[in-house]
Amino acid sequence: MVFSSMTFLVFFLPLCTGAYFLCGNRGWRNFVLLAFSLLFYAWGEPKNVLLIIAAAFAAYLGGLGMCRFPKAKKPIFAVTVVLLTANLAVFKYLGFLAREAEKLTGIDFGLHEIVLPIGISFYTFQILSYVIDLYRGEIALQKNPLKLLLYVSLFPQLIAGPIVRYKTVEIELSRRSESLSAAASGWRRFTVGLAKKVIVANKVAQVAEVIYSSSSGVGALAYWLAALAYTMQIYYDFSGYSDMAIGLGRIFGFSFPENFDYPYVSRSITEFWRRWHISLSRWFRDYIYIPLGGSRTTRLKWLRNLLVVWGLTGLWHGADWNFIIWGLYFAVLLAAEKLCGRFLSRLPGLFGWLYTFAAVNVSWVIFNITDLRRLAKVLASMFVYRPTDFTALVMADSSVANAALYLPLALVLAFPVVRELKKRVRVPEAALNLCCLLLMALSLAAIVSSSFDPFIYFRF
Repeated sequence: MVFSSMTFLVFFLPLCTGAYFLCGNRGWRNFVLLAFSLLFYAWGEPKNVLLIIAAAFAAYLGGLGMCRFPKAKKPIFAVTVVLLTANLAVFKYLGFLAREAEKLTGIDFGLHEIVLPIGISFYTFQILSYVIDLYRGEIALQKNPLKLLLYVSLFPQLIAGPIVRYKTVEIELSRRSESLSAAASGWRRFTVGLAKKVIVANKVAQVAEVIYSSSSGVGALAYWLAALAYTMQIYYDFSGYSDMAIGLGRIFGFSFPENFDYPYVSRSITEFWRRWHISLSRWFRDYIYIPLGGSRTTRLKWLRNLLVVWGLTGLWHGADWNFIIWGLYFAVLLAAEKLCGRFLSRLPGLFGWLYTFAAVNVSWVIFNITDLRRLAKVLASMFVYRPTDFTALVMADSSVANAALYLPLALVLAFPVVRELKKRVRVPEAALNLCCLLLMALSLAAIVSSSFDPFIYFRF
């Protein structure tokens, strides 16, 4: 089930919120959320509900063991972490390793069809945050397994984040307050996220799809246009989901962390990763990069730490070579920025933005195209000028012309224009609600008239 479906909007969400607020007791409200969260996950993958329950139960037993047997705390912690990461590795990477081994040996291992459980990367990292923080003594043991399972399976952020650490919602699992104003604010945030996905992301996606699927007449300018379209698509798709998750959390009394902060205004790659997928960047920083020594070590070890973290970041996104290349691409850029920091700081801010935006566009091309031969051809075509027959492109699929009209809108709204306007102009809440009602109506119309289009990050 996805947020941008009529099933969710017309049936699931009204039933869930209705049942939730009919309960006056916190325990019953948690039970309603847990039941609906498991139903939400089971809607598309009923078998994998057992997997997420097993993962949460393993973390619960591991945490219990660490607290009750302090002398065996370290080995219990190690076993728990190994079990959780092995679960992720088997489902996400075993098929990839088997394919690569088959290429080298010619032996068919029969492991190509392992189905990746949706959202496994997100909920595994959430569970690991609980186990690691408990081991470090930063949080208290959760004695109630149902509360831990609720944290793991909470449907607003279950499938595609943000990655909510246990310490963020530790208190709210037992004590939180819901209000009409918070619910209204959450609904507005959800509506904005929905519009980002179905009105903007789905439209600009058509530009990239038509160009990449075209067999001839595509030159450098068209490939850069496709890169820009996908750059906008992935931002509005993923930040839209995060907005919806944060909004839904607010309705039920939870405060989820922000996941995006206008990343395309960045003037360096370092700044970009402070603004893009913030919850993942901080997870790798706090649980991998800093424990390895971070940047406070020798230059050689720092470079090693950078390569390890960004190699893992690439792998986290997908079991394919293009994701590994994508991660290492950012490692190289970040290392170069650190080593040439004084030189870059003297350059005009506009140059920094142009360099960053162009580099990010190229990164999303690497991210998007899994076929390495196709990827190499597209990248080469972007940097070797060849004219584009735009008339032939439009004739092949006329929808691309209409979709391209959304690109200027996407570019403008990728900058904090609306946020700055809200600071300068006080808009009555009634007017905000009216605008959101209009956005919701437009979004529903877009959903009804389009085919099923899942979020990009669902595959991770």
